[in-house]
Amino acid sequence: MKKTLAVLLTLATLPGYSGPPANDVYSANMTVTARPVDLFPGDPARRRIGALEYLGGVVLKSSDPAFGGYSAMRFDHGRFTLLSDMGSWISFRLAGSNVRDLTFGALPGGPGIGWEKADRDSESLTATPDGRQFWAGFENSNAIWRYDSLGGRATGHVRPAAMRRWPRGGGAESMVRLRDGRFVVISEMGRWRGAKGRAAILFTGDPVEHPRRGFRFAYQPPAEYDPSDMIELPDGRLLILNRRLSLRGGFTAKLTLLDPTRIRPGKLVTGPVIATLAAPALHDNFEALAATREQGRTVVWIASDDNQSLFEKSYLLKFALMLPPR
Repeated sequence: MKKTLAVLLTLATLPGYSGPPANDVYSANMTVTARPVDLFPGDPARRRIGALEYLGGVVLKSSDPAFGGYSAMRFDHGRFTLLSDMGSWISFRLAGSNVRDLTFGALPGGPGIGWEKADRDSESLTATPDGRQFWAGFENSNAIWRYDSLGGRATGHVRPAAMRRWPRGGGAESMVRLRDGRFVVISEMGRWRGAKGRAAILFTGDPVEHPRRGFRFAYQPPAEYDPSDMIELPDGRLLILNRRLSLRGGFTAKLTLLDPTRIRPGKLVTGPVIATLAAPALHDNFEALAATREQGRTVVWIASDDNQSLFEKSYLLKFALMLPPR
């Protein structure tokens, strides 16, 4: 009941977007600023949470009314791309705390008209290593769309039969294309009938082309948490971001590590918690992950979805992942 009340209170603050069509969501002269933040506010010396070592971070802001709501992220060659749950995106570079080379737009296709979150609700994003193909997961419609670029054209879409009964608002929240070409999709709240954990699917190839090739399994998140994003680390393991909203603690998040070799048809899989983002550290509606290699170490970026609410922020935080070799 407490969790339900907190969710309702949060949703009550969210504005309904009733502006222009998706291609014209952002103002032509939109600007974005970044302000540095400490992991532990007021205590910059504290930089370690579990297996994460804080390397710095910012809170992003803009006066544009369409800014915010970013639920998925890509980081490639020093450039960030954040996808909102309304099907719009921004892309930029960070130089210290300066936002540079800002571009923005909207997905060239998707469910609905894209004017409101209810039309699209794009919650997950993945791509080929060369960035020539992108896939977005749409939570409300349990659909997957493919694009030649986020500002280009849609090249296909599908509503896999196995995903059609996933709950509206609790569907394809997490999706990753593995380097070997397989895809993993996890429902935020959906469950297979008679099974524990969250409903999940491993597609053996592009789900747009072959939506029936693969198998079902289930993922067990930490108690009272829901999966909100997932990435493949450079060593091949999966890092899963799990989120919780409670009346007492607000938003908190846990990161779990999953060995994909444990994924088998019909099996329930889980992994150890390697870090928890909760008070007194920064904690918010963390929904997006990205990873890269820098100077011989794995670096993880975590971003939060502010839901375009006055009570939440768009954080972009950088961590070194301190794990023993696989």
